[in-house]
Amino acid sequence: MNSKRRPFYFLATAALIVAAPRAKAELIQVTWDSNGRYEHQLTVAPAKFAEVCDRLKPGAQVQWTFEGSAPMNFNIHYHEDKAVRFPAKEDGSTSSKGTLNVTSEQVYCWTWSNKGQADVRLKLELLKQP
Repeated sequence: MNSKRRPFYFLATAALIVAAPRAKAELIQVTWDSNGRYEHQLTVAPAKFAEVCDRLKPGAQVQWTFEGSAPMNFNIHYHEDKAVRFPAKEDGSTSSKGTLNVTSEQVYCWTWSNKGQADVRLKLELLKQP
């Protein structure tokens, strides 16, 4: 590579690395604290989604709450073969809360989709009861 072009390639690569997190959807694995609590804050870009997932066993209950700075579509879902099941689903919500009662061992995902034109700040909290 021409030594005069090397700084350009370095800057172009650095710009792609910085832009990459904004260009893709946010997929997050839940990490429970010792009290069964999970809290997270993030920004959901326009036309993107954020998904927080964990494998849960039957009998578990998860209390959930979220607040967003603008309306988003929200759901809790899991996959059963090729079917997608939705224990909760809301469109255009800025905040909500509820309890997920786990009936089968699955990977459950809390998902927010930003259909707007601007970033949405999201704050969520999950509390798991075994």
